[in-house]
Amino acid sequence: MSVLVDTNVLLYSANPSSLDHRSARAALERLRDGPSPWFLTWGILYEFLRVATHRAVFPSPLSVSAAASFLRRLMESPSLEVLHETDRHLSLLEEELRATPGISGNDLHDAHTVVLMREHNLRTIMTRDRGFQRFKNIDVIDPVHA
Repeated sequence: MSVLVDTNVLLYSANPSSLDHRSARAALERLRDGPSPWFLTWGILYEFLRVATHRAVFPSPLSVSAAASFLRRLMESPSLEVLHETDRHLSLLEEELRATPGISGNDLHDAHTVVLMREHNLRTIMTRDRGFQRFKNIDVIDPVHA
């Protein structure tokens, strides 16, 4: 099964003090070491760097170097692909905004992720963020219960 991994899974995996660390890390390692394709976006990668190194957000922030090293290890997975926008992005974004009323502010980051999934024919996201359940035509997998 092809799956896109959300930022929070990366954060839990990188944070040994998180209650969800073991589950998230195990799920991420299965993807990283397995043969099935899995996906990230540059937005998710930058959001990980922002949160993981931010003292006001992350209880035990990583250094920028440690956070980048964490991502480097993930990026070495031969089954990983980082998604990019295509020429269809704007029209799919407009469709998604019409299909999901009330999206604004921080929720637009999630909408961007969903549009990238649609552009690349992905249906499944691994996340602990229940907000993704508002989007039609995607399946949400919680790594703690996977």
